[in-house]
Amino acid sequence: MAAGSLPVSRVGRSVRLAGLAGRTVANRAHTAVRSRVGGDAAEAAERASQARLAERYVEVLGNMKGAIMKVGQILSFVDAPGLLPASGGDLFQSTLARLQDDVPPLGPDEVAGVIEAELGARPEEMFAYFSRQPIAAASIGQVHRARLADGTELAIKVQYPGVADSVRADLANTGLLASVIKTGMRLLGPDTPDIDPKMVVEEVRERIGEELDYRIEAANQQEFHARYEGHPFIHIPAVHPEFSTGRVLAMEYVDAMRWSEATAAGDDVRSRWGESIFRFVFASLHQHGLFNADPHPGNYLFHEDGTVTFLDFGCVKRFTAERVAGMSGLVDAALANNATGVLRSFVDVGLLADGNTEGLDPDRLLEYYRTALRDRWDDQPFTYTPESVAEIVANTYRPLGPWCDVTRRIRMPKDLLFLNRITIGASSVLAGLYASADWKSIDNEIRHDGPPATELGRLEAEWRARRSTTVSLPRSA
Repeated sequence: MAAGSLPVSRVGRSVRLAGLAGRTVANRAHTAVRSRVGGDAAEAAERASQARLAERYVEVLGNMKGAIMKVGQILSFVDAPGLLPASGGDLFQSTLARLQDDVPPLGPDEVAGVIEAELGARPEEMFAYFSRQPIAAASIGQVHRARLADGTELAIKVQYPGVADSVRADLANTGLLASVIKTGMRLLGPDTPDIDPKMVVEEVRERIGEELDYRIEAANQQEFHARYEGHPFIHIPAVHPEFSTGRVLAMEYVDAMRWSEATAAGDDVRSRWGESIFRFVFASLHQHGLFNADPHPGNYLFHEDGTVTFLDFGCVKRFTAERVAGMSGLVDAALANNATGVLRSFVDVGLLADGNTEGLDPDRLLEYYRTALRDRWDDQPFTYTPESVAEIVANTYRPLGPWCDVTRRIRMPKDLLFLNRITIGASSVLAGLYASADWKSIDNEIRHDGPPATELGRLEAEWRARRSTTVSLPRSA
């Protein structure tokens, strides 16, 4: 795709989305007619129509790239595959999930032009080998494989030319972004979580601004690499700063399984991968005060020994030690069945609108919050499944769900929106892997320095002991 085909004007991008919204309205009208007619033929026709519309939605978002496609990627992991009802939403979600790591690529000349503008030479002049076709593509850039003269293998992420202008056009049009979200939520179906489009717009505004500057991502990735260097089962590719700029990011190339292959692996290695992901997500948060806020399967590479390579550090969220302690205290109160403590923590963390507790039953709030922590109080080992995560989503987020009297009192603080997303996303990934472990003991190990409860825990404890004598890393703030 040539750079000139990427629509950058507010009007041009609005026209494409208006056409998509029109098709959505027409599809809903046809669906209503079919529902009155009924029968197997009508149901089959409805699903076929939903599939065509899902394909069109992915095509439009993929070709537009930028902030618009980022919205599509967020919607594609509102639920994990298998969590949506068989009313057409599952077709849409599975189709939309292709935006995780496969979008229409740029041509070789456009890629070479960006590299020459940023690094002063064309790729064939700098590298012994540079793949003409990308090995991965995402919302604002695509990745090519390269090799240095000494045999070092690199992955080179190149930003799409013109994407910065298109993103600015998107971010200037709140209504456009909101319309994409509303269209996607209609396609996902009536049983999906109640998500405020304005919240998603704010998330996109913040994270896409950071992602446009690859120097920020390089610094984030270098920080994670330093913290996990030499780790026995968590791998962060090293950055090569000599080939990295604001629009080009060079890193160590890693060859491993992608998500679709990993989900077909055996039970033991899938659980090992799941534990690696769990430990990375929650240890990064509780021990270092930071996490990578993009938990979709396209950002994980899976190795046969149970190691997971983590990619894409364009958006990293940081918390103070005090903020982390407050969130951890809430979890502790819930696991201890301390209703008063949960209510107090909800107020302290800022989860209640205006801090108003009047008329809110502490026992009801406790029971509500514990539903999301089932993996840490239920019988161990606990196995994540699409059904178990779907239950959490239904109980916690649906506007007319069984806890609507509690959820309507909750106000999600702005700084916790990302945390909420990664918690759901990570749980959905573990569900896709059907990961099984003693999560209660692993959580205690991570948050309270409990004794290692698993083989991976023992390996990690040994690694920490070795590093404590040679490496000193400051806590993130």
